[in-house]
Amino acid sequence: MTRPDPDEATVTARMPADVDAPDKVAYGLTFHQLAIVAAAALIFYCLWQALHGVVAAPILVAAGMLIGGLAAGVALGRRDGLPLDVWLAHAVRHTRAPRSLSTASTGDGAVPDWVDVPRSRRLPLPAPLRLPADAIDDDGQISLGGARATIVGTATVNLALRTPGEQAALIDGWGRWLNSLSAPVQIVVSAQPVDLASHSRALAAAAPTQPHPRLTAACADHAAFLADLAVRRDPLRRQILVVNRAPGAEAGPHAARRRADDTVRALSGLGVTPRVLDGAAVTAALTAAADPYRPPRPGGLAAPDTVITTAPTSARRNRRTS
Repeated sequence: MTRPDPDEATVTARMPADVDAPDKVAYGLTFHQLAIVAAAALIFYCLWQALHGVVAAPILVAAGMLIGGLAAGVALGRRDGLPLDVWLAHAVRHTRAPRSLSTASTGDGAVPDWVDVPRSRRLPLPAPLRLPADAIDDDGQISLGGARATIVGTATVNLALRTPGEQAALIDGWGRWLNSLSAPVQIVVSAQPVDLASHSRALAAAAPTQPHPRLTAACADHAAFLADLAVRRDPLRRQILVVNRAPGAEAGPHAARRRADDTVRALSGLGVTPRVLDGAAVTAALTAAADPYRPPRPGGLAAPDTVITTAPTSARRNRRTS
């Protein structure tokens, strides 16, 4: 283990808490917040010009205070980490969205064959399900309509075990990769359960086939250890995925793959072992992201246009004779 040199100075770096915070334009408000306040002021001005000769001034002032309070709440309020106006827009969109979706390849307004259409038409019918991803190639490229994306799987780096000089070098390399990005990149860090029970069963089944009794005993002992660990603990593994996206305007059908290769080369200098996920690994990663509470399942699902054939005749004959 490398011991830190006491003569080396500790490397410190100041990082903002929110790198995506919008710029303040005036009075501590962003342009978006100023637009909301200006729209509310314009509405109150129009109401005053139209009704000040008909409605008493105190009533208009009270209405103006109500409009101002609502505008201030929408402009300054936040809910679930989002500005209140964005949260309200999402709430309206969610309320108007259909409650049931169908994967049937029907056009808008068409009803799948398996749906019993009610005569009153008062019950909501399934709407077409449109997923953001259209297809996954064998090399791992994900088709996103007009754009393409790839996924790079990598591990973590323990900075606590590095010297200050090594920490500075790692942070500098990480910063160079971040500064080289010219397209959106998503970094997903998740914890997934580890299925130790299946590993224990596999080791227990392989124990009698070992060539030496000591190997058999060691294999059986390790299988029992994994089984006991799976019962007493809830082991997790950390998964880090880097999603590289290439816009549709970028030339070449393999632009996303080139970006993923650049990411692998840049992250390899940080002491990790990144790799570009192929089609089966991408399918498994997306499946685990959609259902994170189950153990990871292997990929290898057939594509919709893949021709699936049966086993050869000789293989079926061997299975019958065995």
